[in-house]
Amino acid sequence: MIFSKFFNRKKEDEPKPFNRTVRDLDQGFLFEYDLKTWEVKAVYEYDWGHENFTKEYKVSDGVDTYYLAVEEDDDLEIVICEKVKLRKLPIDFTTNSEGRFTAPKEVAYNSRIYYLEEESAGYFKDAKDEDIDDNWEEFVSWSYYDDAEEYCLDIEQWGENSFEASHGKVLKEFEISNILPRTQA
Repeated sequence: MIFSKFFNRKKEDEPKPFNRTVRDLDQGFLFEYDLKTWEVKAVYEYDWGHENFTKEYKVSDGVDTYYLAVEEDDDLEIVICEKVKLRKLPIDFTTNSEGRFTAPKEVAYNSRIYYLEEESAGYFKDAKDEDIDDNWEEFVSWSYYDDAEEYCLDIEQWGENSFEASHGKVLKEFEISNILPRTQA
């Protein structure tokens, strides 16, 4: 009787850790990247309009904190990035009389030239505010990529005179591995 229960367990009751992908990430999940174990500390959602939503994860290895952006449009795009101090960018962040920033066509940063690829207006919210529909914040984003499209630079305008920037690397899906949910203690 004991052996039959053990050997006849249903397959769907067993965890499937090898089938998890970066699309399955959520708060508290652990994963491996660049020979380190990372934990998802927060989940953010972006609404770009026309039913186009993306996610970003604040991740930490216990020392460093990065942001892992996951976008699935025609292809899956994964970028790991860190915040950049605005003063390190050779950009004049002055806005015009309507509060609009004019993004440069190219930016030199970290010994690379980045070229403007896309300007997008969207809305942002912390996923923990899932039940609160009016917590979306409006912003504008400018995405830049280097010639090889291996590295990116993003500039975001929040309100009239508030800016943020991040710099990152484009990843392949296989670079994120061993995705596991955090076990409850």
